[in-house]
Amino acid sequence: MKTKNILYSLLSGFFCCHILTTMTSCDSFLDITPTGMVIATTGAEYRAMLTKEYDAFPSDRYKTSVRTDEVNYAKVKVNSEWENYLDLWRWKDEDPSSTTLTFENWTQYYHAIYVSNYIIEHQNDIVEISAEDKAQLVGEAYMMRGYCHFLLVNLYAEAYTHCIPSKTRGVPIMLEANVNAVPRSSSVEAVYQQVLADVITAEDMMNKTSWEEGYNYRFNKISATALLARTYLYMGNWQEALTAAKKVIASHGDLVDLVNGTILPDNYKSVENIVALEKLNADLKSGIEAYPNTDFIARYKSGDGRRLKYFRRPTSTTWALQKTDGYCSFRSAEAYLTAAEAACQMGNTTGAIDDYMKPLLQKRLSAALYATTISNIEAMTQAQLLQEIYDERARELAFEGHRWYDLRRTTQETLTRTYGGQTYTLTPEKYTIRFPSVAVEANPEIEIW
Repeated sequence: MKTKNILYSLLSGFFCCHILTTMTSCDSFLDITPTGMVIATTGAEYRAMLTKEYDAFPSDRYKTSVRTDEVNYAKVKVNSEWENYLDLWRWKDEDPSSTTLTFENWTQYYHAIYVSNYIIEHQNDIVEISAEDKAQLVGEAYMMRGYCHFLLVNLYAEAYTHCIPSKTRGVPIMLEANVNAVPRSSSVEAVYQQVLADVITAEDMMNKTSWEEGYNYRFNKISATALLARTYLYMGNWQEALTAAKKVIASHGDLVDLVNGTILPDNYKSVENIVALEKLNADLKSGIEAYPNTDFIARYKSGDGRRLKYFRRPTSTTWALQKTDGYCSFRSAEAYLTAAEAACQMGNTTGAIDDYMKPLLQKRLSAALYATTISNIEAMTQAQLLQEIYDERARELAFEGHRWYDLRRTTQETLTRTYGGQTYTLTPEKYTIRFPSVAVEANPEIEIW
C-alpha cells in the first residue's frame, strides 16, 4: 500500500480537484502549479485523478461492524474514543450525540462517482496512453462508479430481499459529470440494475487480472466478477451468484492456511486478496473501547485456526481484536461462501459442501475438528446447512464489514443491548441507515423519487 500513499502525496501537491459538499459548483478540474489551470489530457493525468479517489475511498463498511453482534463495549476509559461509536453501537439513530461518528461519507462516494463519470465521458480525449492501458483505466472507472452505487444503496436503502425493489426508494444514480445536477433518488431495483450494467462493462474492459504489490488497491478484472457475485447474492439471484463465484474461484481460488500459516487472509499481501482498497478495523482494534462480543467468539470452536489468529485474550475474561489492520475489499474466501450459499439455496447441498465448504474449512480447521465438522454438516437438512453457511460467513469474514450486510439481507435478527441501565433493540427498520444530514441539507427532496 505504500506506493499508493507516496504517489498520492506527490500528486496532491501537483494538482487537485474538488466538488463542494452541495455539488453545485466546482473549481476548474485540474489546478496544476505553477503553470496554472489546465484540463487533464494524458493517460498519466487521468490515472492520477483516479488514484486520488482510490486514496480517499471511504471505509464505511468496517464501521458497520459496530452495529452488529460482533462488537461489545467495555468500561469507558479516560480519553477513549468510545463516544464516537456509542450511539452507532446502540442503534440510537434519532438525535444521536454530537460526537457520534456517523456514516457521513456520502460526498466522498459521489465525488468518486463524479470523477469516474468524467473519465468515462472523456475517454476518447485521453492521449499518451496505449489502447490496453486506456481500456483498463476506463474499466476501473466503471467499476468505481458501480461499487460506489452498490455501497450507497446498501447503506441508505432497504435490503433488496426485504422490499419490493421496483417500488422502494433507493439512492440517486449519477451517470454524468455535471456539478449542477440535482440528484433525485431512484428505486432500489434501478440502482442494482445500474450497478450490474457498470460492473459487467468493467469486467469486459479491464485486462489486468492482478496488480503487483503496492498497486493492488486498484480494481482488476477478477474484482469485477467478485462484485457481480456479491451483487447477485444480495439480490437472491442464486444461479447468477453461483456462476460468478465459480468464475472467481477458477481464476483466484487460493486460500491461506490458518492452521499452520501466519499471514491473515485480509492482509493485502495474502494470496486470497483480490483488491486491497478499503482499510478495515483500525479504530475497532486500538482506538476505542470496543471488544469482540464473547457470544460471537463462542462461534469458533477449539481447533478453528481463526479463533486465536483473528482474536487474542488480554485477560482471562476478555477478548480483543487481533485481526490485521488490513486493506481488503474482495478476497477469494468470500467467493467460496457465496457459491456454497447459492448452491444450497438451489437445493444442491452436496455441491455446497463438497465443492465449496470442504476446500475452505480444510484451510481453517484442525484435522480433528474438520472431520467432526464435515460429518455434522453432511447430516444437516437444507435449512440447517443454510444457517451453517450464514454462521460460517460470520466466522470467516469477521470484522471485515460483511456482517451488517449479511444480517440485513438475510434474517434481520432482532438484537438487544444493555448499556447504562437501558436496553436498546435493533428492529428491522433500523437495518436501513438514514440519509446523512449533509445530503438532506443540500437537497431536502432527495427522498422523493
